Amino acid sequence: MDVIGNSKSCREIKAQALAVAVFKDEKADKGLLKTLDAAVGGLISSVIKTEEFAAKEGETAYFHITGNALKAERLLLIGCGERDAYKAAQMTQMAGTAARFLRSKNVKSIAIAPRADGDVEKIAQTVIVGAIMGLFELDKYRTKDQEKRTLERITVVIEGGDEKALRRGAERGRIIGESVNFTRDLANEPGGYLTPTILAERAQEVAKKFGLSIDVLDQKRMERLGMGSLLSVSRGSDEPPKLIVMKYEPRKAGRKQNGLLALVGKGITFDSGGISLKPGENMELMKYDMTGAATVVGTMRAIAQLKPSIPVLGVAPCSENLPSGKATKPGDIVRAMTGKTIEVINTDAEGRLVLADAIAYAKKLGATQIIDMATLTGAVSIALGDVNTAILGTDQSLIDEVIDAGKEVGEKFWQLPLDKEYTNQIKSDIADIKNVGGKKAGTITAAAFLKEFADDTAWAHLDIAGTAWGDTAQPYRSKGPTGIAVRTLIEFIERSARQNGN
Repeated sequence: MDVIGNSKSCREIKAQALAVAVFKDEKADKGLLKTLDAAVGGLISSVIKTEEFAAKEGETAYFHITGNALKAERLLLIGCGERDAYKAAQMTQMAGTAARFLRSKNVKSIAIAPRADGDVEKIAQTVIVGAIMGLFELDKYRTKDQEKRTLERITVVIEGGDEKALRRGAERGRIIGESVNFTRDLANEPGGYLTPTILAERAQEVAKKFGLSIDVLDQKRMERLGMGSLLSVSRGSDEPPKLIVMKYEPRKAGRKQNGLLALVGKGITFDSGGISLKPGENMELMKYDMTGAATVVGTMRAIAQLKPSIPVLGVAPCSENLPSGKATKPGDIVRAMTGKTIEVINTDAEGRLVLADAIAYAKKLGATQIIDMATLTGAVSIALGDVNTAILGTDQSLIDEVIDAGKEVGEKFWQLPLDKEYTNQIKSDIADIKNVGGKKAGTITAAAFLKEFADDTAWAHLDIAGTAWGDTAQPYRSKGPTGIAVRTLIEFIERSARQNGN
């Protein structure tokens, strides 16, 4: 797909369809809307006057253009609500709505006029990211009713903007949008089609294509390293576990190279709950329990192309969690790589077990900052629903920076407390700690468990269980995997690079 940034007037843009942001209480009596209104014979002012189109978020009005007032053949108005609330999230959704709607009309080339003020490179990036994300579908394995219509070209139109900056932003948006959709595609793969071995192979393909170094630890190497916590989860499956380690090294390092950021993502390619078997209803969705690992691979895919000036480590512990005669049983004690002993109370609290050894290994490889992400607890959905991702950790500046990066790209994070008292809930009578802390504060006690392995390293934990999957389709997005946190992590990494002297 071609992506273009263009600084011409909307009247001059050649595309089959032009999509334009419209704000609440706008009239079609001046500026761009006046021009567009004339091109469609006054229909815009008519639908606004009759309140057929009130510019609510996601609302659309679609017209065929007559005459030669515009070079586009069709016009799509997209409601964006209050102008003062028009930020990155709304701009992304506007672009996603444009792409999905116009593709459904079999349009091949579209131009999007976001009508936003500010950094034109960042605006172009945001628009293209939103449009590409809007094109993702779940129908990969359908043999009929598959979406085969495609967009061939997307142009971002910001009249009078710097042409070079617009083109840079559009290209960056393509890289980020495609990496988010890559993550979503992995998260949507059935467990039978994405075992730990296959996920490792997909990561190796990414590393080879985009110039990352990669190391995949097999079971024997993990055994030699003493990763009893991770290996206790894979014990019940015939599929061998893998620990994926990807690394990005900048060709030209920044002026200040005083640390190593590690991204660590949970990669349970299917989670039955193990011996502590989950209820059968909706268990099929547990194919997405490797979204943390997918987020790591997708983020590494993007930064390998964007080339920030700091090194980044990506670590993804991958396993299935199944019941069998070999499976870990409730009451068993396992020993982590650090030597810490863990009483396994519930085998369905397996994500923290694989992350424990992965975090310890990231530290062994030199990580001085760690951000982990995992579909870790059902409790987070009760606490925050599907709106905010929970963030907890030991380094407040790191947490604040992740939250700020999320705001910049339109992803929401909400900090939960991690007071030392919560650690009391995971104390074991017969081991150092236990893997669950009871019904109270489930998301927090899961983080308290991980904190035992992050120890004194700057660490932030993202519980994406509530936000990694969308149960219903939206005008700007299909139902299913959302790709949450990929954009935030990329923004965080690039900010860190600028601070280190890009």
